[in-house]
Amino acid sequence: MTTITDVTVHDVRFPTAASGDGSDAINRGDYSATYVELSTDDGPTGAGFTFTNGRGNEITCAAVDALAHHVRGRTMQEITAEPVAFWRSLVADVQLRWLGPEKGVIHMAAGALVNAVWDLRAKLAGRPMWRYLAEMPTDELVANVDFGHITDALTPDEAAAILDKGRDGLADRLAVLERDGFPSYTTSVGWLGYPDDKVRALTREAYAAGWRAMKMKVGGPPADDLRRARIIRSEIGPDALLMMDANQVWDVDEAITNMTALAEVDPYWIEEPTHADDILGHARIARAVTELTGGRCRVATGEVAANKVIFKQLLQAEAIGVMQIDACRVAGVNEVLAEILLAAKFGVPICPHAGGVGLCEYVQHLAIFDYLRVGTSLDGRMVEYVDHLHEHFVDPVRTRDGRYLLPTAPGYSATMHPESIATFRFPDGPTWR
Repeated sequence: MTTITDVTVHDVRFPTAASGDGSDAINRGDYSATYVELSTDDGPTGAGFTFTNGRGNEITCAAVDALAHHVRGRTMQEITAEPVAFWRSLVADVQLRWLGPEKGVIHMAAGALVNAVWDLRAKLAGRPMWRYLAEMPTDELVANVDFGHITDALTPDEAAAILDKGRDGLADRLAVLERDGFPSYTTSVGWLGYPDDKVRALTREAYAAGWRAMKMKVGGPPADDLRRARIIRSEIGPDALLMMDANQVWDVDEAITNMTALAEVDPYWIEEPTHADDILGHARIARAVTELTGGRCRVATGEVAANKVIFKQLLQAEAIGVMQIDACRVAGVNEVLAEILLAAKFGVPICPHAGGVGLCEYVQHLAIFDYLRVGTSLDGRMVEYVDHLHEHFVDPVRTRDGRYLLPTAPGYSATMHPESIATFRFPDGPTWR
């Protein structure tokens, strides 16, 4: 019987702001992680984290400490026997829930703990997370999903039917991934803080390395956005995909006006065109860009969608054509499972948000599981790739010709090197002294 004996949280920050890495229309930060380690009495260490943008990471660390008593001393057998009850003990703490509910710092901290538990589950099973989930019996997968507040869109029976159907052809789909890898796109070419010559050079490098889908940041002066988009399009040609990300900076009418001009360069999607919580605004923009582009462009969002209920509404309102789950913003794997199943019910492809600290490592597992067991198609599916900070992880992502290769190590690929933690720990690590 494996017991979680202790919970340790580290404030780890990387100085990315100075180089402009990660810069967009609203964010300029030092990529950071609230990194959690779960010690056990007779097994491996579970690792999990939530991603933040620098200042404020200490608040998320404090939230993990405030929730840790729900995890410390629990046995893995107890957790897996009643996984929803365990999940609710974190997200519905009778006092801390008031600080959400189910959103923001408390929810992200809960996710760091939940993800660490899942890392431990997969390590104890001796399988990478994607395989652990894909091979899990349907009834066990359904038992890990909290259907509270989403049964008007997805019932447990509907989820079970999706997962049962997903067993058909699973071996054939796995063979495709083993041969080809999982489709991806890169965001590394188009950060808003990069000068034009760097954008052009990085685009050429990415194209030469096999990337045929690239994303740029927009939301600066409209003329600058169009100029930079023309640069990228000129380098990648008419057939490669060009995505755009406004990081919530536009009002609804402003988004429609700006996309009217940017339609010239044939964008594949516009990401986060307005406030993350504006369901009806996204729906209106979605209708407008569909009309502007004859259906060639769609709205994508989800990286800061607070919980499964927001995703439910985005899908019900037909506000998105691409669903961007995030492994850290919501409360861990249990909630992501609900979101993946919702997307399948509504027929919307999932393209996970990644980048940051360790998000690529996390979401590769979720996208692979979605393809193998839920969505069962690669049509319109890609995982974001950003070439930053992978060297700090014991089991970093691997890519070839613009595609993710299957992770093979047991766990959720979340374990960081002890040396990286020590070097970049805030405020006492040598990087910050």
